[in-house]
Amino acid sequence: MRLPFLLPALLFLLSSNLQALDTAALVAALNEPGRDVADRVRDAVRKPIEVLDFLGVDSGMTVVDLYAAEGYFTYILAKAVGPDGVVYAQTPPRSASGQDDRVDMTQGDALQQKISAGNLTNVVRLEMALQDLDLPPESVDFVLISQILHDYFNANPLRGQQMLEQVLALLKPGGIVGIIDHAGNPDSDNLRMHRMLKTDAVRVAEQAGFIVEADSELLHNPADNHRRSIFDPMLQRNSDQFLLRLRKPLR
Repeated sequence: MRLPFLLPALLFLLSSNLQALDTAALVAALNEPGRDVADRVRDAVRKPIEVLDFLGVDSGMTVVDLYAAEGYFTYILAKAVGPDGVVYAQTPPRSASGQDDRVDMTQGDALQQKISAGNLTNVVRLEMALQDLDLPPESVDFVLISQILHDYFNANPLRGQQMLEQVLALLKPGGIVGIIDHAGNPDSDNLRMHRMLKTDAVRVAEQAGFIVEADSELLHNPADNHRRSIFDPMLQRNSDQFLLRLRKPLR
């Protein structure tokens, strides 16, 4: 943990009515027969239970899976927050209709297949851009931004900040953001490699108004060559990734 836990955030958690994440139940849920086999294979690299536990995801939360794509994390979040929680799976229309490179269907169809197979009645699909989300301000407990901040930031750092500011507005005071992204090098073409520096993610998060509360080495892969694209077949989708927990100030 890079930064000390902050007292205001601790007081928020202690006063919350949310229940703690039941990791044993989540392990069982992720091994249910209805879950996609390809997703189960990816768990060894993506470590979803450890990640959500580190990020502080609890049952009963209202969460947004930003750029849910084919729904790998949507399924897991739905099982984690349980029937008393809600998962908003957001994907822009153009991306939802795009081909998933792992299966012979669109990302939107792959997501819907997971929702149906897992009986995920607590998932709401939102095929619209982030700025078009019709969610009330300060109505969300947690937002997951997995492997997507680099696309905003590398196109224009200000665009990355503005995206995080929009997320900040959706969160309740004390709400959490989890950022997962592919680690890059300061002297590489991170735009082309689909990577970014952790220091840039920290900086833009703080500029957007977040407290960068902690980071984790859970997804660190020392064997990754940061000068290669994340799509290099030699990586087998096992890039070196950083993991950050952000918190919206109480006030």
